[in-house]
Amino acid sequence: MKAAIVTDSNSGITQKQGEEAGIYVVPMPFMMDGETYFEDVNLTQEEFFNRLEGGADISTSQPSPADLIDLWKKLLEEYDEIVHIPMSSGLSSSCQTAMILAEEFDGKVFVVNNQRISVTQRQSVLEAAKMAASGMSAGEIREILEETKLDSTIYITVDTLEYLKKGGRITAAAALLGTFLRIKPVLTIQGEKLDAFAKARTMKQAKSIMVTAAKKDMEERFGDSSGRGTNIAVAHSNSLEAAMEFKKELEDIFPEAEEIYVDNLSLSVSCHIGPGALAIACTKKLEV
Repeated sequence: MKAAIVTDSNSGITQKQGEEAGIYVVPMPFMMDGETYFEDVNLTQEEFFNRLEGGADISTSQPSPADLIDLWKKLLEEYDEIVHIPMSSGLSSSCQTAMILAEEFDGKVFVVNNQRISVTQRQSVLEAAKMAASGMSAGEIREILEETKLDSTIYITVDTLEYLKKGGRITAAAALLGTFLRIKPVLTIQGEKLDAFAKARTMKQAKSIMVTAAKKDMEERFGDSSGRGTNIAVAHSNSLEAAMEFKKELEDIFPEAEEIYVDNLSLSVSCHIGPGALAIACTKKLEV
């Protein structure tokens, strides 16, 4: 059986990277001041942040069911099965929509709900591609990805509270007080949703909190104290210089880890936390 691997642009995999790796990437749609844009098609990272910081009214959406159906039909002319890996069901309804649509494809489309996003979702997609290349069926791939869905962790610190306030995640009063006190919240994504984790006064303190939390997860949940058994990544929202500096710090902390990957945070996450955010993401290496 030959399985196609499909994901969405929340994985951070660009259209070009997808083409090179034989992975099909569905661009996520965004509404900006009443117009629809598609990530990495007619909306770049630079354009997104220019519009975001310019005060544009931006909201996220999900791929059109018709577009998804058309893609799957086209792929099934070449492939026997499809593994579809959308962003976490706790962060978007696109996973549930895909599951409903898949019911009309006679067991040929397997939607994976492994509750990941950004660089951790990317890791799942790359692992799925390796499994497909080794001859594993779509059903086997889905089973493995869902069994290991919680073997990842993300901690994020934000530069401004403005966008959390806009999204209704904190009150205007809390945002004002936090800005006045120069509080940098540390947030976490553990499976389904973005939650508050801790508060810091400086970026240095925030990074220390994130690293300590990530190390604890690696040791207690992944059974890995050295970093050898974990894929470590740094993600950021329009803050590449800070991300590269953080990468160097992590290389000193985890000298035995493989190369630490650096990428942009998903625009769907950036939309809610704004520019200047920095994150550490850890995913237990998959043994297949």
